[in-house]
Amino acid sequence: MPTLLMLPPQTATTRAWAARVATAVPSLDVVVAEDVAHAQRVLPEAEAAFGTIPPELLRTAKRLRWLQAPQAAPPAGYYYPELIAHPVVITNFREIYNDHIGAHIMAFVLAFARGLHLYLPRQLRREWRPEPGEANGVIHLPEATALIVGVGGIGAETARLAAAFGMQVIGVDARRKDAPPGVLKLDGADALDSLLPHADFVILTVPHTPETEGFMHRERFQRMKRSAFFINIGRGRTTRLDDLVAALRAGEIAGAALDVYEQEPLPADHPLWTLPNVLLTPHTAGHGPYLDERRLDVLLDNARRFVSSQPLRNVVDKTRWF
Repeated sequence: MPTLLMLPPQTATTRAWAARVATAVPSLDVVVAEDVAHAQRVLPEAEAAFGTIPPELLRTAKRLRWLQAPQAAPPAGYYYPELIAHPVVITNFREIYNDHIGAHIMAFVLAFARGLHLYLPRQLRREWRPEPGEANGVIHLPEATALIVGVGGIGAETARLAAAFGMQVIGVDARRKDAPPGVLKLDGADALDSLLPHADFVILTVPHTPETEGFMHRERFQRMKRSAFFINIGRGRTTRLDDLVAALRAGEIAGAALDVYEQEPLPADHPLWTLPNVLLTPHTAGHGPYLDERRLDVLLDNARRFVSSQPLRNVVDKTRWF
């Protein structure tokens, strides 16, 4: 009977998941390791595991064939060289945040489109000051173009929502070839620079990978329209915040909305807190109900697939971290 090792640390949730998997997949021996010492004893014989496996443990994982990562996009360092070289297949929790993050992105888009980035600071000052003229401070979405950078599950859901508001949606993606519903034109990642000047909203949903680290920099902000808005809900290390601050101060873009940052928490003295035309949320775009149920669903599905030798769900390209 193959063994699924739940790697430490444990929580009440991971213990409950282990019990559910053991009941639902009786042909799998589920072992909950409460500490590293316990994991060290079990891992040499384990064929599957859940969690984060450090290099010192990986060296003993001679039979490991499947590792379920504990996040959709694990933090930097999860995919280290030895793990990438190991024959283990890694799966992740992508797709479980699509609706929550899609709604968060559209909240940012609508806030900019209706001038809330202007009116919220005035509200705090108790200042009744409408923008002059009925059209000022408003972006008419049927005449606006959204460029979605990373058209995976989150990007596709965002495209569907944006198109429902009448927006023209274009996208770039390093892996996807087919344009999902709502996307008028999908190009490869190498088309980004040529598309940036055409977008009214540039929306990043990409994970942090060797290719995307720091790829939104000053030169790319300068390619955007001066009237365009930048939105990042992917990973903070994709965007150089010093360059974003410089672009905002120079008026090279109209504003920015961020949920993720190079350093988290964002330091209290960071200039982004007080720059005009900036909306910030504290890495909460993915928050919403049913997430643990969705994680368990992926884990159960893959456990069943594993014991029946079927293709696993959400397989990761380890060299690219997603």
